[in-house]
Amino acid sequence: MHKDDYALDTQMDLWHDYLTMNLIDVTKSFATEDQCLDCLEGMRWPDGVRCPVCGNDKISRVTREAKSKNKRTRIYTCLEKTCKQQFSATAGTVFHNSHLPLTKWFMAVAIVMDAKKGMSALQLQEHLGIGSYRTAWYMVHRIRKAMVELFPTKLSGIVEVDETYIGGKAKRRGIARKPRPKKDMVIGMRERGGRVRFFHVPNLKADTMKKLLDRHVSPSSKRIITDSAIIYDFAMDKDFQKKHESVNHSREWVKPGDIDIHTNTIESAFSLLKRGLIGSFHRVSIKHLHRYLAEFENRFNMRNAADRFEQTMRRMLTTEQMEYKQLTADSVEA
Repeated sequence: MHKDDYALDTQMDLWHDYLTMNLIDVTKSFATEDQCLDCLEGMRWPDGVRCPVCGNDKISRVTREAKSKNKRTRIYTCLEKTCKQQFSATAGTVFHNSHLPLTKWFMAVAIVMDAKKGMSALQLQEHLGIGSYRTAWYMVHRIRKAMVELFPTKLSGIVEVDETYIGGKAKRRGIARKPRPKKDMVIGMRERGGRVRFFHVPNLKADTMKKLLDRHVSPSSKRIITDSAIIYDFAMDKDFQKKHESVNHSREWVKPGDIDIHTNTIESAFSLLKRGLIGSFHRVSIKHLHRYLAEFENRFNMRNAADRFEQTMRRMLTTEQMEYKQLTADSVEA
């Protein structure tokens, strides 16, 4: 199998022109299944196609017309006698076993990445002409799974930490008033002028907060700013306590005498998150909340990255497939 057969070098050269792609650019550049496959193959195998099972580069290529809705038009067969594995560029990725055309997948990624307040599965279904809501819902959750940052670096500089609550609203009709549903807590951390982190937590206990601080805040951070909740004093070690500043929200939003002591930055991130959850999704299942948080976190952190579409597509190839039964199980994995 020669590189000339699938023009990897040419495709990768073209890819560098796509760094600032919007939906129109994606639609033009990836208008056919072959263009999408060329792109995925170039990112997954920059040195030539290899068998994902044994790593062998001796392969044969078969181009076919899709006779069933879940078959790709281009497959490979490993020529290693002990392997003989058949595979495509989407094998083992979040695209695996999807009957949707890759052109719609590429457009979906572009839409989700640029939708500041999120894009519901129903909207995506209508925009892309997807046959069923279930298919669109499954699709967008797989995109969210790929947006999860697996190895985040620690926040530094001035770091704001605060908590907010999601859910808890109930319809009240007539005289009988139903109990208000339990609200779920989300911890937010934001680096001034930088990244944000969101965490769905079961409670605001010192042990829970300590684990988050130790894992996500750098020891070299200059300041850690919170509200006046006493839990932070118990959750911080001595080094963090020396850098800790707080503002009492029952009296003020900025600490008198030091205009840098406030949590307005993380509060603005919470505001965007809530407007998205309420305005775009209306209602979010708590068992899937961690993926919605990952979506908003990723989109916020990559808002100024010119190559955010490319980065997301690369994650789509390195993220393990997620079966529908896993998504709908009572206990849902990240």
